[in-house]
Formats: sequence, structure tokens, C-alpha cells
Amino acid sequence: MLDMTGLSDSVAGRTTTGLSVWSSTKALAKACVKASKQQREFQKRRSKRHKGRSGAATAAAALQPAGVDVHTDLFVDRRTYRILRDALQTGAASPLRLKCREFKAVDISASEIVTLLESLDPSCLRRVELCFNNLGLNGLSVILPHLSRFPELRSLKVRYSNVDVRHLMPKSAMRIRSVARQLGMLPSLRELNLGSSQLSGNLRQILWNPDIPSFHQSSPGPHISLFTPASDLQAPLESLELAFCSLVPADLAFLSQSIHAPALKKLDLSGHDFSQGLLEPLRLLLEETSASLLHLDLMDCYMDDSNLEVLLPTLLRCSRLRFLGLYGNSLSTAALKDLLQKTLELPDLHVVVYPVPEDCYKPDQQESGWDFVVDKELLTAATAEFSQILENSGRTDLVWTYNPCVHGALDYFSL
Repeated sequence: MLDMTGLSDSVAGRTTTGLSVWSSTKALAKACVKASKQQREFQKRRSKRHKGRSGAATAAAALQPAGVDVHTDLFVDRRTYRILRDALQTGAASPLRLKCREFKAVDISASEIVTLLESLDPSCLRRVELCFNNLGLNGLSVILPHLSRFPELRSLKVRYSNVDVRHLMPKSAMRIRSVARQLGMLPSLRELNLGSSQLSGNLRQILWNPDIPSFHQSSPGPHISLFTPASDLQAPLESLELAFCSLVPADLAFLSQSIHAPALKKLDLSGHDFSQGLLEPLRLLLEETSASLLHLDLMDCYMDDSNLEVLLPTLLRCSRLRFLGLYGNSLSTAALKDLLQKTLELPDLHVVVYPVPEDCYKPDQQESGWDFVVDKELLTAATAEFSQILENSGRTDLVWTYNPCVHGALDYFSL
């Protein structure tokens, strides 16, 4: 067995050997095809020499090599589709057998994705990630039935794939119910990423089954009952990423009442406007997730100092929080200092990605007109203040940075 899992899927993230997931996928696929071809040629030559000696069956058995199981993550795009397809279709008889742990497909069709999925060993696949494939709801409904053969599949990411359910017609409403039922056929699913899908008002349709009676839970207060919407999914999600999904208050209200909220370890709601109507639904959702939440992304959410002030008491109840992303919001140095000082009490908080403070910008005249650029002196002074607070508190383990690329989001499998 050869383990090649865990490589980066970006050029910048290559290992010291120069390999990324994409380059290793291409190299392994070529090696599999070449090894299979050489094996067939070798068997033909051996078969001719063994004829007439001890029988064809004995000869065939002697020609079967032990082979090597190669555990790997696969990254396929238009450039690598054909060679990977050929490599996977060599089958169990190949000297090199690919065992895929994480499968990522970029910019290929739904039918091509299905072809590859049908050729994967079902025993060890834990994640499928589909990006920039222009699947739409139709393409997604084509792919999902083929995922039920993977019993260990825990993570499904469908990002930038043109899934739009904002304006449901009768036919598309039936299809989204079909998608929800197909998600329910994945018994181990715990992470779902629908980033940049257009879901306005229809998150309930994906995560809730109206055909299953809701679970009734009595409240300790008089004459109050809580109805938790049932779900097609066989267990609560632990990671839910809905960045830039055009959510509305009803979506967050539904999520707050769902079976998923108290189980969530990772939540990404970046790209939504929490400056107005979504702020209170967000606060209520965070209350429901506070006991379990480890990772929270609220980047590019139009929040200012007053919004953060409203949210802060609820954030402080998230006692297990490890990562907080606030990059791209309009916050002042004073508000960020207050956030820093108050979140020092969160013992597990390790990374905070904050925005460049609003008061660290200065007007600058460009050819196209006036613009605002970062005043490096002001920013240096602000970061020095933050560093001093961290040093004085003894929290040298806590990283505060305005660079979202240095400390990326925590992966679900590392939580």
C-alpha cells in the first residue's frame, strides 16, 4: 500500500517534492495506464511460453501480480479527465489500483463526473467536491444518485455550480425535492457546502422533508411548544457552508429551528448583508449553535461597529470557538480592540481574521477619481496595539491577522 493523500490542491501549496493534488493525479493516472499496458504485454509473452506445459489455468494464475493499492486524493479537470478515466477503468487487475479518499472535479460535465464516480472504489471515499462545473439543479440531480454507493462519504461540496432555486416552477420544485431525498440517501454525510448557490427562501426545501412529521419538543415554559423541522438527512450536519447564497431571514430562522443547529461545528455565512434584517436571525442562530461551534466565517458581511456590538454577547457564548473570520467588514480600530479584549476569555480561540480597520484608510486621487487606500503607518500602529494586548494578556497562542490567505479556514476533518 502507498499513501499519497494530503497533498495541496494549489500550485502555491505544493510540497517539497513539487507535487500538488492536480500534478499527482496526472502522474498517477499515467503510471496506472502505462503499468496496465506493460502487464498485458508481459502476460502475452508469458502465456506463449507456458502453453503446453501445465495448462492455461495454471499459467493464467501464475501471471497475476500482487499489485499495489495507491491511496490518494484526485483532482480532475478538462486536462486530466481522459487519462484519469482510462486509469480508473483499468480495474482491480491493474498493478496500480487507485483508492480515492477525496475527489475534486472542476469544469467538467455531469456525465463525465458520473463516469469517474462509477469507476471509483466505493470503500474509502470520504469527500466529493464539485467546483465551477455549471451543473445547475438538473446536473446535481443527475450526480447525486451515484454517491449513495459510497458508505464513508462524509463531505459534499458543490460550489460555484450555478445551482439556483430562487424561483421554483412546479417541475423545478419536484427536482429540488428529489435532490433533498438523494441527500438523505447518504448515511454518513456530515458536511455540506453549497457556496454561491442561489437559495433565497428555499434552504428549507433542501434540508427539510415535509413528508416526515416534525419532532415535537415541549418547552419548560407554559403553553409553549417547539417544532423542530424533520430532515431528509439521516443525521444532523456538523459543517454547513452557505457563503454568498443570497439567504433571507426565513432561511436563518429555519436553520435555527432545525436539527442541524445544535450539532454545527463549522458555519460559513460569508457574503450576506448582516447590517440590517439578517442580524437578529443570525444572533438567534448563533445562540442555537453556541455549545458546539468551533469555526465561524462572517467575511464580507457589511457589518459595522454597531452590528458587531449587537452580536458580540452571543459570540462570547460560543465557548469552544477556535476560528473567527471577519475579513471584509467595516470595523474600526476601537471596535476591533474591544472584540480582542473580550474574546480573550475564549480559551480555544486560536485564529481571528479581521478586516483592515476603517480608520486605517486614507483618500487618494487616482486617474479614475478619488479612492481609498490603506495608510500603512496607521495600519502598523493598529496592529502594534493588537499585538501589545495579546502580549500583555499572555495569549501568545492567539493569532490575529488581516491576511485571510495566511491562515485559511479549518478543514472539517481537522475539527
